[in-house]
Amino acid sequence: MKIQHFAVTAIILLACAIPARGSAGDGLSAGARFMAGGRYDNLRMCVASDAGVKGGPMADIQLTLKYAAGREYAVSFHLPVMRPVLFWTAFDMLQFEPEFTFEYTRPLGDEYSFTTGPGLGVSLHYGPDYESDLDNRGEDFFAAGPYISYMCGIVFRSGNVLGVRAIYVPLFSEERSTGTVLGAALEYTVFF
Repeated sequence: MKIQHFAVTAIILLACAIPARGSAGDGLSAGARFMAGGRYDNLRMCVASDAGVKGGPMADIQLTLKYAAGREYAVSFHLPVMRPVLFWTAFDMLQFEPEFTFEYTRPLGDEYSFTTGPGLGVSLHYGPDYESDLDNRGEDFFAAGPYISYMCGIVFRSGNVLGVRAIYVPLFSEERSTGTVLGAALEYTVFF
C-alpha cells in the first residue's frame, strides 16, 4: 500500500508543478473541477454508505489541465486530488481515477457555448468490498479498470464549465469477481 500512496502523491505534486499559460480559450490553461453525484458500485466499499449497500454518493475536487486547439476542440487531463488524499489519510484506502477528456464546443450565442465529449482514464482501488463499513471492515484487495465517461455542459464567457457527466467503470481483480460502477455527477470547472 505504501507504493500506491507514494505514486499518488508524486503524480499530484508533479501535476501541480506544471506551469499553465493562456486562458480557457486557446493554448494551455489550468483550473479545478468540482464534482458531486451518485454511483452504483457492486465491488468497492463506500465510506458514506452502510455495509451491504452497493454504491452511494461521490465527490471530488480535481486539478484540470486543458489544451485548446482553437475554439471548438480541446483535450483536458483531470487529476483527482480530494478523494485520493481523503481516502488515503482517513481510511487507508486507494481510490484514484485520473482521466483524459476530449471536448467539442459549439457557440450558442455571445454568452454561452455548448460542450460535449467522451473521457477515458483508469480507476485504481485498494480497500475492502461493499459488504464492509467503517466499523466492520473486510479484507483489502486491489482492483483496476478503465474509467469511461461522457459529458454535456455549458461553457460561460469566462471559460468556466457547468456540466453533467455519466460514468461507467468495469473493475477487475484477482481476489474478487468483476465489478461494475455506474454513476452520474454534476460538475463545475473553474479556470485560473
